[in-house]
Amino acid sequence: MSEAKIVGVGITDFGRFPELTEEALAQSAILEALADAGVGIGDIQAFYCGNAIGASLPGQRALRELHTGGQAVYNIDNACSSGATALNAALAALKAGQYDTVLVFGMDHLSSLGGGPLPLGKADWNNRRGMIMPALYAMRAMRYRHDHDVPLAALADVAVKNRRHGLLNPIATFCKPTTREEVLASRPIAEPLTLLQCCPAVVDGAAALVLSTQPSKGHVAPVRVRASVVQSGLFELAPVDMTEAEITARAARLAYEQAGIGPDELDVIELHDAFTISELLYYEALGLCERGEAPHLLASGATTLGGRVPVNPSGGLIAKGHPPGATGVAQIVELCEQLQGRAGKRQVDGARIGLSQVTGGGIWGVDHAACSIHILSL
Repeated sequence: MSEAKIVGVGITDFGRFPELTEEALAQSAILEALADAGVGIGDIQAFYCGNAIGASLPGQRALRELHTGGQAVYNIDNACSSGATALNAALAALKAGQYDTVLVFGMDHLSSLGGGPLPLGKADWNNRRGMIMPALYAMRAMRYRHDHDVPLAALADVAVKNRRHGLLNPIATFCKPTTREEVLASRPIAEPLTLLQCCPAVVDGAAALVLSTQPSKGHVAPVRVRASVVQSGLFELAPVDMTEAEITARAARLAYEQAGIGPDELDVIELHDAFTISELLYYEALGLCERGEAPHLLASGATTLGGRVPVNPSGGLIAKGHPPGATGVAQIVELCEQLQGRAGKRQVDGARIGLSQVTGGGIWGVDHAACSIHILSL
């Protein structure tokens, strides 16, 4: 059987669109991906939908007006990792020979929630006591700064870098230029994190991928998925080092083994920078540098456009925002465009191998509920 490849991609603007629905956003991304792949909706044998915040049956609701032929629809909620988990499930079905052409999409419409952090289960012990995501990452930042004598400027510089990248990305409609001083002076959220060190939470968007084991009908080179890994968090009762992103490190080891490469062979990375400290912790978990060395890697310029391994050339979550069902798929869209040489002003020169990483969830006793990592190449 032929190898499954990504043959078409589509993505909407990421921003606040109260006049639209998540279904309308998904439809736009789906139609763009179909056109990019050179196929019709009747050629799709199954749909995989990642959605974290919407109502029940999100996939069927999004596809209703597109006049599908009753093909299978799989709805996947894995928090912020929903879209990437949907891709993993679709790849498994293609590998098993269940289908030969499928479509993966993710969407969420957070402006309908009004504002504030992502809602978490009120029955959860941690959440009832205020351990929402900004508080958790603030604690991680405080501990990391204490352990490694990290200045506040290092956190702010993550936001400055990613917003600088996001200014080159036309879908990042919230993105504005910012300085280190502006980041540090923005409204406090949870010490030491300020507003501009947190990704915008009230954002809407959708992204889609067409995957097939058949010869490509599109106008660009298809993209190989060399590794696709989903892992769940470990339940821990004893104290743990909250600056060690264990689930990401574990998923990365599996992904590198699947792909037959090491972190030094990566050319471009899209990772889950929901907060500035996240990016620094994930540099280390992905093996880009040793523990405690992430601020030095950032300061060296290695992870900015033009550096050794640009991280979040799309602008990441900090510049684009974070509609959780769409985020994992949007990362893959960005990597495909980078590898195909059609990323415009944010193009990473000579990009051959890309990695995406997205975590999800917040439940008591678990570092993260889910982590998905994908490695792509032409």
